[in-house]
Parts: sequence; structure tokens; C-alpha cells
Amino acid sequence: MQATRRGFTRTAAAIGMLSAVGATAALVATSAFAQTTRRTTGWKVVVGQSIPMTGAANEIGMAFAAGAKLYVDGWNEHGTTGPTLELRQLDDGYDAERAKTNSAKLLSDGADVLFGYVGTASSMAGAQVAQQQGAAFFAPFAAPDLLRDKAHANVFHVRPSMADEAFAMLRHCDILGQKRIAVVADDDAMGRAALQAVQDAATELKLAPPVATVFVKPGGTQVAAAVAAIAKAEPQTIIQASLSPTTAAFVREMRKTGYGSSFMTFSVVCIDPLYTALGKEIRGVIISQVVPSPRSSTTVAIVKEYLAAVGDSDQTASYEGLEGFIAAKALAEAARRAGPAPTRLALQKAMTGMTDYDVGGFRVNLRPPLHDAARAVDLVYITADGRVLR
Repeated sequence: MQATRRGFTRTAAAIGMLSAVGATAALVATSAFAQTTRRTTGWKVVVGQSIPMTGAANEIGMAFAAGAKLYVDGWNEHGTTGPTLELRQLDDGYDAERAKTNSAKLLSDGADVLFGYVGTASSMAGAQVAQQQGAAFFAPFAAPDLLRDKAHANVFHVRPSMADEAFAMLRHCDILGQKRIAVVADDDAMGRAALQAVQDAATELKLAPPVATVFVKPGGTQVAAAVAAIAKAEPQTIIQASLSPTTAAFVREMRKTGYGSSFMTFSVVCIDPLYTALGKEIRGVIISQVVPSPRSSTTVAIVKEYLAAVGDSDQTASYEGLEGFIAAKALAEAARRAGPAPTRLALQKAMTGMTDYDVGGFRVNLRPPLHDAARAVDLVYITADGRVLR
């Protein structure tokens, strides 16, 4: 798992080199964008992506972006039908205002669609700009569930909702008879959206509301007050909605109080940096996941396709990289269905029709309801030696 961090470092260094030669923002272009000899129409779709390449959540952003670029490069080099994809990636530092500025720039510079934003507040900002300019907002990571309502008809989702993740975690607790649930969440848009999802899931499952809820500073490791408040409530399970540094600090300090029961986290935590931070102390942490395992699900066609692409690159397989790869494949299919020289409206029409697209043993519904029973949410268990078990 630690190799993943080295892979991110290599990618980050490459982005730094681009900046050094005068790029106005960290831009990762797909290799060549040129037509293959089998593509003769000059058909191209420009894809704009704003992600955290630096700052909080950069490891998630870099992994997701790298997986997306891996698919796009392969599509441009080997594809025989449909358009080439020009992927333009800008750094927003996990800051919603920068994401908003990046969104306006990407669209004004010719992007046909905004894609793969990482972060709740950044996704909200990007979706707003896309809606104002008549563009699709495709495959956000950790977007708030309100972007799934009818008022946001230009937003298309590849991953299940926060509500789906919360429902899976609370149903698991209910099956085990764990009734006293506490929630620790980052004090930001993502944390508040996750807490709301937990509260809504408890109501839907007719469970008691959380016995304690505590907000913590996003990315911070000073968690003593949060630990004291949660310990006082004597929970049987603690659900966390925070990035890996905060999650790791809380797990470590909470265990010092003698707490020996369950920790559960939303998928936004990112397994690899959490394992790096906790090491053997990660044992017993249960993480919600929304795509197949890139380490053990080699019988799933899309995983095999992803691992083959990773094997020809300097990347290391990860859940976030696989999600980016899947999202890019779904986007390429939407662009193909939109027809030659597609308008923004034609792209959205094609996406609206993709309610049961098989990317390779894994089905994607770009128009899912808030609760989509067909979309699996896996709860995985991390062992002390870093193995991921379902």
C-alpha cells in the first residue's frame, strides 16, 4: 500500500515540472490527443477537471485523476470509434472558491463537460458553474446528496450516494445489535452532508439517532475534545466522516481510552493514506467502498482492465484510481453516444439515457435515485497487515 504514496509523489512531481515551465495552473494533458490512424473525423470532446493536487485530500484527488487519465490515454491511443478525449486537469487545493474559478476557466477555454471533481464543497461550486453555462457535471467524488435532486438535471453520478453508504453502515450495525452509534465528522460541507446522511438513514431504518455527534477541524489531528465527548457517550460503533489524518488521530486516541468496539468510515477516507498513518492500528476499521476491490476482484472485467493498464504505467492500484478509471470509461461511452461534433446538450442527452451501462461486470446508472438498490456498497475490513477483507 505504501507504494501508492510513492506513485502519487511521482505524479505530483510531474505536475510541479509543468508549473516550472510556465503553466498558469497545474495541468495534466492526456498524451498526444492526436487521432489514431483509424480515427479520421477530427471528433474531439474537451473534458475539464478541477481536483486537489495539493492541500487536503490531494492523495484522493491525485489517485482519482491518475486513474481517469490512464483510461483516457488508452482510449485515445487504441480506440477505433467515438471521439478522442482531451483531458484538462487543474489544481484547486481542495478549496471551493478555487474550484469555482477553475470551472469558469475550463468552460470558457472550451471544455464541453466538467468531470470528476473531488470534495463536497468543490462539487457544489463546480455544479453551479456548469449549470449556469449549460454544461454537464459528470462523476463527482463525495458530492452532497442534494446534487441528485431534479433541480440538478445536469449532474450525473457514477458512485452511490452518501445516503447509500450511511444506510449500508447502519444496517450492518443493526444486524449486529449495535444500537448506540456516535458520529465524528469534519466541520465542513462533506462532514455535515455525511452526518445528515447518517441521521436520515437512522430514521429510515427506525433506529435511534446518534448518541453523540462531534465536529472536528478538517485535516487536523488535535482530537482530545472530540475523544472525550464521544467516550462519555459510550457508543458501540463510531462512524467517521473525515479525511485520513483526522480519522487516524481519532482512532489512535480513542483506543487509548479503552474503547474496543467498531470504527466505520465513509469511502472518502481513502484506504492507502489511512493505512500509512495507522499501520497495524488500522485493524478493525471498517471502510465503506463503492467500487470493486482493485486488489482481490480480479474476476471483474473492469478491474482486470484497470490492472492491465496500471501494469503498463508507473501507477499503483487503488480504489480511487479504479473509480477514476470507471468514471472516464463511462464518460467516453457517453461522448461516443452523443454523436459527431456533440453539443453540450447532446452530451447531457446521451448521459441521461445511461441508466444501466455495464463498464465491465460493474453497472453504472448515471441517473440513480437517492437510494439505488442495484448499486452495491461494500463494507471492507482492514487487517493489521493491511489486507482488505469483505
